[in-house]
Amino acid sequence: MPRTSRSEHDRREVSRVEGFSDAVFAFAITLLVVSLEVPKTYHELMEVIRGFPAFAIGFALIFQVWWRHYKFFRTYDLEDAYVVSLTGVLLFVVLFYTYPLKFVWSLVFTQLEGRAVTNDMITLAQVPTLFVVYGAGVVAVFGILALLYSHAYRERRTLELSPIETLDTRAQIYSNVGVAGVGVLSVVVALVLGRVAPNLVGIAGYLYCLIGIVEWRVGEYRGRARKKLAT
Repeated sequence: MPRTSRSEHDRREVSRVEGFSDAVFAFAITLLVVSLEVPKTYHELMEVIRGFPAFAIGFALIFQVWWRHYKFFRTYDLEDAYVVSLTGVLLFVVLFYTYPLKFVWSLVFTQLEGRAVTNDMITLAQVPTLFVVYGAGVVAVFGILALLYSHAYRERRTLELSPIETLDTRAQIYSNVGVAGVGVLSVVVALVLGRVAPNLVGIAGYLYCLIGIVEWRVGEYRGRARKKLAT
């Protein structure tokens, strides 16, 4: 039977860094809100409802980042200068990333609703830059998460991680690196197609569907490795 690690027993109280992180994530979600005011007319209500799908997607994506960050602090008793510094950079990127995140998904649902995307919103020549900014945010966020989990993996003996916890840490590294890699691929495709085939630059957005494949493969790896540990 795999040994239980010390980190599974020593569940500490929420630290100031965690509390501050939660507050920043909550503020980032507030920035996604369609309107901070209660609609006063039917037209305003419909505008809020039209913006809800984009808000829902943005909320889900930021929640995913928060969840990975939360799991890190709940699993590893690590709060050294390296972790605090990376957390600070992560929170900064999340706050900046909120704006392109909301803008991209607002454009997506504008098109899905059959409404025209006017030049006042964005021109075709500006689309590649938008995907580059969005992709850079993805790379930065998940790259930082990968660095956090890599740090925990390096400190696995100090943390007295069990074999299963060590495996899960590796899987988290692969998952975050994989998502960041999809972001890099999207940026490259946006830059290339922006020069040679601007009308096809939307492919850079569809590439994020590859995240599902990344998570599936990481899950398969984790499942196989867990079975080996159990034997």
